[in-house]
Amino acid sequence: MHFSLFKRTVTDRNGTAVSLTSKEFDLLHFLMLHKGQVFTKDQLYENVWGFHNAPEGNNLTSFIRKLRKEIEPSPDNPQYILTVWGVGYKFNEEKT
Repeated sequence: MHFSLFKRTVTDRNGTAVSLTSKEFDLLHFLMLHKGQVFTKDQLYENVWGFHNAPEGNNLTSFIRKLRKEIEPSPDNPQYILTVWGVGYKFNEEKT
């Protein structure tokens, strides 16, 4: 995967452009900036969306699921965006 902040583009391993919404891109960028650091849902909502109180429901879970479908070779076995059960999410520090 190749990520370009200045062009706001992401390409997969084959060089194919990945279509992301603005918030999906922002979420991916935030997680990549903090590789290996685990963030709770509240922390992600605050840092990516600017919410000080996380909305109810599974909006973040849906964003993560869709983002994985776009960037992961196998979304059911993620290599980039990892779930830390009972805590939140992190970007795999071993990936670029």
